[in-house]
Amino acid sequence: MRHRTLGEVSVGAIGLGAMPLSIEGRPDEARALATVHAALDAGVTLLDTADSYHLPGAEPGHNERLVARALATYGGDTGDVLVTTKGGRGRPADGSWTVTGSPRHLKSAARASLKRLGVDAIGLYQLHKPDPSVPFEESVGALRELLDEGTVRLAGISNTTTAQIRAARAVLGDRLVSVQNQYSPAVRDSEDVLRLCAELGIAFLPWSPLGGISRSSLDGPPTAPSAAGSGPESGPFGAFHAVARERGVSPQQVCLAWLLARSPAVIPIPGASRPETIRDSAAAADLVLTPQELARLDTTTGR
Repeated sequence: MRHRTLGEVSVGAIGLGAMPLSIEGRPDEARALATVHAALDAGVTLLDTADSYHLPGAEPGHNERLVARALATYGGDTGDVLVTTKGGRGRPADGSWTVTGSPRHLKSAARASLKRLGVDAIGLYQLHKPDPSVPFEESVGALRELLDEGTVRLAGISNTTTAQIRAARAVLGDRLVSVQNQYSPAVRDSEDVLRLCAELGIAFLPWSPLGGISRSSLDGPPTAPSAAGSGPESGPFGAFHAVARERGVSPQQVCLAWLLARSPAVIPIPGASRPETIRDSAAAADLVLTPQELARLDTTTGR
């Protein structure tokens, strides 16, 4: 697999978003572990998790523990695997997503994540979402303290704006190595964030990167086309399906290859809940689209 740079670390150009392995609709543990192992076999070396990836009101840290078990039971070398986790969100019993960005909470959450992952230091720790009730610089200051004490090796922020990136950069300097925002064919309102990341040399990790091509694990089950002639190629993102048919690959591969072509800063982290899905996604790292194909795909606009 081709590689990209995250801070001073080289990782596979396609990562794995492990969230679907722990939330609603998750697979059994055997299939979940097999999915992570298939990702590693395919050259994936960036695994994305969070302490809030669990069923509502139960098992905080389930996904982190699962990732740790997958690495511990893998038969190959995992020395080059970078695990990124996030803190600052919660999942109470009502299924909502809460935000808590106080320094005290973030430092406590990071230390709990460290134990669940079973590592000496968290590879990459990201603020999951800015808390409007806490000054942003205070939340980022907690990341700086975690870096200084060695609890985490690299730091990032998620669900953020260009102004917040600049503010975090002022606090962390070049120790800010990643930004994780939603970005896909269907959702492109982080174009300015992506440009700034490329300018500053910060990795951009699009979450839910297959939006418009596949439904995310939080979207619920897919719905059937409502009428004849409303198939994938006639939809708003039909160009991705058309290019996939012409290339003999999946639309998801075309989508991920398109994302990689957007900027060298991009490292997509598609979710997966079965081995064959992540194997297909990983193959996108070696799919190079032509300028003509990219021009067709770029005419598709999301929000």
